Amino acid sequence: MHSLIVVPPSCADANGQIRLGAGDRLAFGRADGGLVIAHEGVPRVAGEIVPDRTFWLLSNHSEDQTYVVENPEGAGEHVKVAPGRLEAPVPFEFSRVVLPAAGDLLAFDVWAPRHAFRSVSRRGLSGSLTTPAFSLDRTKRYFAVLTALCEPRLRGAPHAPLPAVEELVERLREVWPGATRSAVYWNIDYLAVKLRLRQDPAEPGARRLNGKKETLVSLALRFDLVQEDDLLLLTPTGAGAAR
Repeated sequence: MHSLIVVPPSCADANGQIRLGAGDRLAFGRADGGLVIAHEGVPRVAGEIVPDRTFWLLSNHSEDQTYVVENPEGAGEHVKVAPGRLEAPVPFEFSRVVLPAAGDLLAFDVWAPRHAFRSVSRRGLSGSLTTPAFSLDRTKRYFAVLTALCEPRLRGAPHAPLPAVEELVERLREVWPGATRSAVYWNIDYLAVKLRLRQDPAEPGARRLNGKKETLVSLALRFDLVQEDDLLLLTPTGAGAAR
């Protein structure tokens, strides 16, 4: 049974994929053998991939170049593997390995097995419930504002600039016809208080707002407070009881 699938650059169909099982090792680089990446900026022996249950290990044999493993489904989530690092664990189900190469960024994909999860139910434990880390109501307008802030990065552009308030107003009007600049500002401020963001009151207003938006999005995406499925809230059919 194959536990890992490696998709080379420009792979057109399943016939070009490389399947690895337990005990296999796949070298990659400019040299023949393994996964060949034909670019003069890639070392002859650039690294190695080893499957290990529901994750995999990446070794970086480069002398001076860091590799980045991105989670395309994680809105900016990534792992850096320093030069010379051996068997760095990669936890993503779907990964994109990015190799800097003489001014270019080359990439190939790695598909790992589906993650296994245990039940998160209390299993009959007595006592008080744990206080939620973040208390957010997905039916409220503030959550629609937060979702609209996160939307560009949730749609696969992890470094996309955040929308301006005017763009937020325009985006939200389909589900919130009465959206205005002042209402959106108020909801951003409310989110900052609700999520206990620390702000420097001495900062100029524009810089403080941009910093607040960036911190809100970073926090929301890092802890999965907003996920791709929540984008349905920005469509009239999925808005539900937003108010």
